[in-house]
Amino acid sequence: MILRKLYVQVLLAVLVGAVLGYVSPGVATEFKVLSDIFIRMIKMVLAPVIFCTVVLGIAKMDNMKQLGRIGIKSLVYFEVASTLALLIGLLVVNVVRPGSGMNVDISTLDAASVGQYTQAAAKQDGVLDFIVHTVPQSVVDAFARGDILQILFFGVLFGVGLSQIGPTARPAVVFMESFLAAVFRIVSMIMRLAPLGAFGAMAFTIGAYGIGSLLSLGKVLLCVYVTCGLFVGLGFGVVAYLSGFSLWKFLKFIRDEIFTVAGTCSSESVLPQIMRKLEAAGVPKPVVGLVVPGGLSFNADGSAIYFTIAAMFIAQATNTPLNFAQQLTILGVLMLTSKGSAGVAGAGFVTLAATLASMHTIPIEGLVLLLGVDRFMAEARSVTNTIGNAVGAVAVAAWDGCLDRNKLALALDGKVSVSEAVVADHEPEAPFERAPSLKTV
Repeated sequence: MILRKLYVQVLLAVLVGAVLGYVSPGVATEFKVLSDIFIRMIKMVLAPVIFCTVVLGIAKMDNMKQLGRIGIKSLVYFEVASTLALLIGLLVVNVVRPGSGMNVDISTLDAASVGQYTQAAAKQDGVLDFIVHTVPQSVVDAFARGDILQILFFGVLFGVGLSQIGPTARPAVVFMESFLAAVFRIVSMIMRLAPLGAFGAMAFTIGAYGIGSLLSLGKVLLCVYVTCGLFVGLGFGVVAYLSGFSLWKFLKFIRDEIFTVAGTCSSESVLPQIMRKLEAAGVPKPVVGLVVPGGLSFNADGSAIYFTIAAMFIAQATNTPLNFAQQLTILGVLMLTSKGSAGVAGAGFVTLAATLASMHTIPIEGLVLLLGVDRFMAEARSVTNTIGNAVGAVAVAAWDGCLDRNKLALALDGKVSVSEAVVADHEPEAPFERAPSLKTV
């Protein structure tokens, strides 16, 4: 029955939430608690899923050179994809010019309404501080705060350590496989609540900001959505083609997660499930463990598109002249500030505020113009971020030659059960080997 499908339930929940937000805004905003609870439950299992996936994958490697190879290819993919997203966003906003003709007087804007974002932006660390921050002062503290990059850093070291001690690591590997299987069962239970989380998030969004904000700033909103759509279809389509798989089939494979992200405006809300599905589709654990969590910070393609369009929109709306050199400077700053943006709703707005504050070119007061529609744009950028990281994991595995093409074909054709394919059988798996290169189709 179609109503049993998760993506259908999420879509219906989003529609019902939107209607409630329009009809009864005061009541609708109270349902935000459902979204908050769902996100907190997902964050509850993020640390163990990421840690165990990374550790198990690396511990079973028979060649540590493969780890370095995967890491380098992942970083190259992240940088190329996010830079291309920034360039496309800059091109589109210069062609469409959504802010032209608004003639907004900066002195009339209520800067106090975005005070919490500018204050948060002022506390953001620089590039060197960000690098230092990836190393945890305490492992316990990293897990307690759910710091993904720090957990990832320790997980890599722990996995390498297990790999080097040989048979002595077997009890730890067996325990972690059983533990991860249990955590994935918990994830399955939590994902059943995704429609409630999506309902609460959409009800709050429409109730708090209203349909009027969509209409008044519809041009810039449409600009973000169309650009993200084109980037997914064309950009990721090319990546999928070069990697030898169908993007359309892949999007159908992760459609539950796509709709959940759209409803909750958070890439983190589906991170465990995405990792689980990618393993079922033949992507080895080390690739999944490095690319997907790392992509939250280093490969936010949707956020990159949003940053360039939003920054240029504010400049156009406030009649702030920017020559080509200044626009390239903005692009360069965004290449740095876009890294490290979290996968949760609202983080993009803080990062944008930090970018504008660091340049002193575009008036930061212009953020007020986007306050009412930022939540709606968060849907587009979060979905694009999620798709980009999932596609990137498959692509990196394909380019490294370790992708199981048979499992991928079965998964994309709907002939494999995700739960059966991923849940461990309490026995350590043999180290995966490089698959023979297949002719790209």
